[in-house]
Amino acid sequence: MASSMRSLFSDHSRYIESFRRFLNSSTEHQCMQEFLDKKLPGIIARIGNTKSEIKILSIGGGAGEIDLQILSKVQIQYPGVQINNEVVEPSAEQIAKYKELVAKTANLENVKFAWHKETSSEYQSRMMEKKELQKWDFIHMIQMLYYVKDIPATLKFFHSLLATSAKILIILVSGTSGWDKLWRKYGSRLPRDDLCQYVTSSDLTQMLDDLGIKYECHDLLSTMDISDCFIDGNENGDLLWDFLTETLNFNATAPPDLRAEILKDLQEPEFSVKKEGKILFNNTLSFIVVEA
Repeated sequence: MASSMRSLFSDHSRYIESFRRFLNSSTEHQCMQEFLDKKLPGIIARIGNTKSEIKILSIGGGAGEIDLQILSKVQIQYPGVQINNEVVEPSAEQIAKYKELVAKTANLENVKFAWHKETSSEYQSRMMEKKELQKWDFIHMIQMLYYVKDIPATLKFFHSLLATSAKILIILVSGTSGWDKLWRKYGSRLPRDDLCQYVTSSDLTQMLDDLGIKYECHDLLSTMDISDCFIDGNENGDLLWDFLTETLNFNATAPPDLRAEILKDLQEPEFSVKKEGKILFNNTLSFIVVEA
């Protein structure tokens, strides 16, 4: 690996921008929206039965777009019931955006928000110091388990926080996605960072099986338009390259042979499909529902 290659996470603003380009180029949020519309009502059908308050914990809530979609579904299921929504998010910038979104969103009168600027492991440590652990009716972890060092311990801890009839919703990339193949083939040649690890639903379901925790797994197809990655000097393409490889300024710092190999692979059927002149990377998502 060339010494000039650095992890994307070494430059927070570049990471945030490349992530934004990923969202703009992918059907990630539309895919999540489809799941929330079609599947979530059935998943939350019993979490608030006979309760005067529903307690929801968002781990890695980001800027809040998906969180508020989830809250709207809970409000429809349990009209008028008080909701206590606590958010664990390490980025002050994302929390600020979340608060802005809440401020301009209607019909949140029965929702009480609290934000904690910390990682899931910092939250876990803080809770363990307390004599009595807070129980939750619904916990969700959306695209955040990549940033956890000890995933089995994290799963076990949050599972222990579930109240009666409660659920955990985990969203991450599928073991059938292009990400899985990209990480397995090239992970050892890309700059690693303690902040992030390569994990897919295949790894996660194995961990849950080992822990003896019951779950259901649903896959939904999502794609990312990576056509700009094949245009030299294209700014959007350069940022998508960074996101794909988790490498800062990948195009400028990667060895030419590594770039050429990945460029070739990204056009292969196991990574992408070609449709209407576009190259669409397989971003299939897994939605894992864990039971109390």
